[in-house]
Amino acid sequence: MERAIFKGLGVALVTPFMQSGAVDFAAVAKIVDNLVEGGVDYILVLGTTGETPTLTSDERKALIRFVRDRVAGRVHLMVGVGGNCTRDVVATLRTWDLSGYDAILSVNPYYNKPNQEGLYQHFKAIAEASPLPVMLYNIPGRTGVNMAPETIARLATDCKNIIGVKEASGNLVQMEQVEALTPSDFLLISGDDGLTVEVIKRGGVGVISVLANAYPAETAEVVNLALNGDIEEAEQKLKALDAIISALFEEGNPVGIKTALHLKGVCTNTMRLPLVSGSEALQEKMKKLIAEYEK
Repeated sequence: MERAIFKGLGVALVTPFMQSGAVDFAAVAKIVDNLVEGGVDYILVLGTTGETPTLTSDERKALIRFVRDRVAGRVHLMVGVGGNCTRDVVATLRTWDLSGYDAILSVNPYYNKPNQEGLYQHFKAIAEASPLPVMLYNIPGRTGVNMAPETIARLATDCKNIIGVKEASGNLVQMEQVEALTPSDFLLISGDDGLTVEVIKRGGVGVISVLANAYPAETAEVVNLALNGDIEEAEQKLKALDAIISALFEEGNPVGIKTALHLKGVCTNTMRLPLVSGSEALQEKMKKLIAEYEK
């Protein structure tokens, strides 16, 4: 597989819901088309931003099919397949139709809090079962466990279809260690919009973005500038979005991005419990920030 297809801007796709709570596939189509037209390089389906833990198995399969058919080869696709029961993840990989997708993203097992050897064996089993290349997803703030650079490097060396890591630890020193310890073709991808340029400066190849759901072209410009070595201009463009990025995560993800998309007329801000819609205070704040940025 040509790993370079995951260089640039990836987007963690939201799952819009109708007010009834059902998946709003018309809104999915609108968002997907906007992302493609905005110049994103690939779309991630069934990530954290997609409220995947609250989707049924049938809804997940339907979204996989729908996004694949809507994209119709216009950009590359990645799909989230992870969990805290290794056997269940392996079974999913062996039974689900993932045709049309280019890689899977698999998150640290959450709640169980395995040690580094447990993490290694978990992802080794996933790599052996996966029909697609595997992107690791290290996000200790949500999972309760951090994947050490040495473990990432061990997996990258031992499992040839583990191609990279989405790093959302927020620890730039750790990311430098990942870059230093892994093979030269291993992909380091930022999991935080606000650290996009900093990660690229340290050898990263891009970001899997939340912000780009609402601002794909603007986020693509930041990434492309940074990758082309225009760091100062990339930092200036990103700084202009800093206040919006901060607001996106003020009440958690994807509450903030759905608030922004709702204010932009793209979809409702309906969430599935245990998440709830953005507060009135957040909506007012976001409305002012969007107006100021877009003036």
